Amino acid sequence: MRHRTVFAAMVAVVVAASGAVDAHFKLIEPASWLIENERGDPQKAGPCGGSNTDWGKPSHAVTKVTGGKMLHLKVQETIYHPGHYRVALAVNSPTELPLDPVTATRDSERGPWSVSAEIQNPAQPPVIADGLFVHATRPTGPVAPFETDVRIPNIACRTCTLQVVQWMAEHAFNNPGGYTYHHCAVLQITPDANQPRDTGWPAELTPSN
Repeated sequence: MRHRTVFAAMVAVVVAASGAVDAHFKLIEPASWLIENERGDPQKAGPCGGSNTDWGKPSHAVTKVTGGKMLHLKVQETIYHPGHYRVALAVNSPTELPLDPVTATRDSERGPWSVSAEIQNPAQPPVIADGLFVHATRPTGPVAPFETDVRIPNIACRTCTLQVVQWMAEHAFNNPGGYTYHHCAVLQITPDANQPRDTGWPAELTPSN
């Protein structure tokens, strides 16, 4: 598997001049599995949000999709920070989700400071898309949501977990969450019978009676 690396050197001057703060984002589409506040909290803990003091309240939202089709992804960054986003999918349990992006760091007065992160290229299951919405310019006015379409694998899944994470450059290590913020959505995937099934994904387990 090949990887490319996002370097934060180009944003260091911007961050130094303005002061580094925690980034925040809201998952707008598909609907988040947790009820999010105006900043998108709680979102620090992996793999799907929450924090040390607030594990969040479930929204009970389920998004129905057809396998092999495109799913619209829409996130709103509510507090700016340079970085990028990644999308992954778990078929049976959130424990199938990948670890947070591997991060290279440098020493700082605040401890380890994020410099770069690995991006899968091409993405491999359980990652669907990586290196989305790379950005390093602080906005000067209202910020439009980041939007794109991602292909959902053609599989059968009653309660898949779609994970969207934001990796942050030039950031101190958070407890919890490290250099990554997390949101998830529950998907119900019906395979398209006119397309071949995608391989490389776990088989859906049959619920026991």
